[in-house]
Amino acid sequence: MPDRVETADVAIAGCGPGGAVLGYLLARSGIGVALIERAATFEREYRGFGWNPGVIRLFDEMGVLDEILDLAHETVTDGTFSLYGRDISVLNFDVLDTEYPYALMMEQPSLLEYLVERADTYESFTFHPSTTVTDLRVEGNGTIQGIQAHDRKADADVRFDARVVVGADGRYSTVRSRAGIDPGLFESPIDLVWFKLPSGAIDARTEGRINRNGILLYFGLGEGELQVGYPVLDAEWTTIREGGFSAFCNRIAAIDSELAAAMHRHLDGFRDTTLLDVSPGNAATWARDGMLLLGDAAHTASPIGAQGNPLAIEDAVVIHDVLARGLRDSTGVVPEVTLSEFETRRRPTVERVISLQRRAAQNLAFWITYGQYIPELLVRGSATAFSWLVPRLPPIRKSIESFALGDRSVSVTQSHFIE
Repeated sequence: MPDRVETADVAIAGCGPGGAVLGYLLARSGIGVALIERAATFEREYRGFGWNPGVIRLFDEMGVLDEILDLAHETVTDGTFSLYGRDISVLNFDVLDTEYPYALMMEQPSLLEYLVERADTYESFTFHPSTTVTDLRVEGNGTIQGIQAHDRKADADVRFDARVVVGADGRYSTVRSRAGIDPGLFESPIDLVWFKLPSGAIDARTEGRINRNGILLYFGLGEGELQVGYPVLDAEWTTIREGGFSAFCNRIAAIDSELAAAMHRHLDGFRDTTLLDVSPGNAATWARDGMLLLGDAAHTASPIGAQGNPLAIEDAVVIHDVLARGLRDSTGVVPEVTLSEFETRRRPTVERVISLQRRAAQNLAFWITYGQYIPELLVRGSATAFSWLVPRLPPIRKSIESFALGDRSVSVTQSHFIE
């Protein structure tokens, strides 16, 4: 028997961007929501830091953009790479068809804290940190009726009774696992190593650097930090670590000598680096009677194109609409036939994005393997041609806009709001 029972219309497992946005939208719509988060605080490591123009549009439709822009962030209006020492623009946001011609680079803790605080102003919302989801409440017919969890702070077992459970608990989702749904992961030819430096440690005027020795990605985070990403071939990281940290810095020095020097000054060896599992995935189903999967729990994004956060937030916006109507028009557990509308609306977009990410990963792997053999003039000429063609050729422009603007058919259904 549980030590405590909580009741809500919707129980959300996971307070990442998707879970936090959904919690806020549901609370603002007068729907009872319990947001359950394993971590005790928001001060933890996150994978995603990019918020594209499509997400910024949705923040504006939610009525929270002005406050979010008050949080620490950096604004990107032009994607520029240093290619063999020459700066080349690969994406000018001004050429895109959007009222928000910029992206934000922002740490997640302050954003999540803000969204939870906004949601908490509504009586129908409760937040449960330090609470680990351990299982689903499943009836004999397979209907999911809630969540079993453990409140670590109170050392108490908690049962959450809900008409809908939303698994927003990421790549390694407990909800998805307990529902017996395979994540549908694809093999990736690359991995991504990342680490953080003080923002003034190097002169990072571009978003990346490419030469025959490899690729580096730079992301300013607006809180005195710079994130650096280094793509490596799949399974190569073990060999790199065996060679020692100094040898790793030498690899980086061949691409950016200033960065390598900063690594020696500011990093405590490999312990200050992180290897990301970047394999994308797409579960075969995202809905069951009484349950939905959101974001990485449903369709695991790779870091390419910074698509994880946008996809999760778009999911949350669509789920908000589906649940607001489904809860209103029925009693008891919301059935799969109702919840599957979310999957019908979102799966085509997700499949397109994952396909683009997989293609880009193959291109990165090709460069890592063969870039040293490609003539410098050919690379520069191709990059210049690409930057010229982006605003002029519809197929190229459409692919870029898929990453930058997201699914423009997704919009916040403000008519559900109670205020």
